[in-house]
Amino acid sequence: MLVEDNETMRLGIEESLKRSKFQVISFSNGKEALNYFRNEMVPVVITDLKMEPVDGFEILREIKKISPMTEILMISAYGTIDKAVKAMQEGAADFLTKPFSPEELRIRVKHLVEKVQQQKVVERLRDVNQILQDQANIQYHQMLGKSPVMQNIFGLIDRIAGQDSSVLITGESGTGKELVARAIHRKSERAEQPFITLNCGALNENLLESELFGHEKGAFTGAVRQKRGRFELADGGTLFLDEIGDISPKLQVKLLRAIQEQEFERVGGEITLKVDVRIIAATNRNLTLLVHEGNFREDLYYRLSVIPLHLPPLRERREDIPLLTEYFFRKLCREKRKDLKKISRESMMMLQNYSWPGNIRELENLVERLLVITPGEEISPQLIAQQLGQEVSISLTRENTPLDDALYSFERNMIVHALKKAQGVKNRAAKILGIKTSTLYYKMEKFGLIK
Repeated sequence: MLVEDNETMRLGIEESLKRSKFQVISFSNGKEALNYFRNEMVPVVITDLKMEPVDGFEILREIKKISPMTEILMISAYGTIDKAVKAMQEGAADFLTKPFSPEELRIRVKHLVEKVQQQKVVERLRDVNQILQDQANIQYHQMLGKSPVMQNIFGLIDRIAGQDSSVLITGESGTGKELVARAIHRKSERAEQPFITLNCGALNENLLESELFGHEKGAFTGAVRQKRGRFELADGGTLFLDEIGDISPKLQVKLLRAIQEQEFERVGGEITLKVDVRIIAATNRNLTLLVHEGNFREDLYYRLSVIPLHLPPLRERREDIPLLTEYFFRKLCREKRKDLKKISRESMMMLQNYSWPGNIRELENLVERLLVITPGEEISPQLIAQQLGQEVSISLTRENTPLDDALYSFERNMIVHALKKAQGVKNRAAKILGIKTSTLYYKMEKFGLIK
């Protein structure tokens, strides 16, 4: 935000900053600027010092009351050491005396924008850390889980982190495989060394080979300079290879050698390079089936899966859903400056009974969507049902409905929905609901669903 009463100066500054891709909103007087700021806070404010009726010092004081994180650059043609010192004492981040060059202004503003971004990161980390401290018994690094299966995984990470053996993390998309890999790295003796990632499923064979091993200048069309690969970048640290099941047979041979011998050549190169890298791989595919079908090398599979670690889908750890939901709501409310929404017991039950094919990633996306579209303070079961494509019993919308009746209708409706989704196949419907098939038959009989 720019506040400058001199039109020529204001237009000049605005144009200069826009050329550098900054988004700028400008005002000719402090009163209008403050009115805007009270509704739409901005990270960096540039304000002239001497203005009427509201001067730069008043703008500085008011903005700091509203948003202490906002950085303020004071500019003045009447710059003196005393004024600069006073501005800094009252909270200004910088002071610039007119006349100044466009380049000097851009440098100062860029510095302040970066400072704000760093402050936001620190603030978010502080907020997240506070949440995690409050939930110390159910958090592990950046992962949350009180379910027995997640507590077992946290214990396994503790045991394997200090080893240099390769780890193969399996699990459906969205279960947090990279978070597990990062936790293993952070708890290992390599924690101070690089953690390098590569999504093997996002690149074709030639590009993937170059990304893994690097290439020499002129190795192929477009190779205008030498490039270091991920193995080189990860030397001394950890290399995380995501979607490992998608690499081609040709690259499987080269990758096996690099992992086994800790050496390789860049594409187009003749010099053999030696590295010290721990490999953590991940996949949502069934590698044993790929090996059986001849699409994945058995020796590479065994080299990667010295320590196998399977992450369960969210539907198999339903007791963690309220915990994760609360975490995402608090995190996103902080980031988007939204008021924290309330979620009713019935709404939470709907979340816990949903199958979550997209796992934790889907849950986080839903929470963000609900945060944006919910009109009131409480997230209703009807809104969640609409977003999940489910039906919700009318008994949940009536006042004074006995809880037992509401829960009876809700549970029956969830079973009906699961059976529809599974096209009547009982064991598939039971899997969707996260219960045993025998339990499903019992409940179907209880709700009169067996004809």
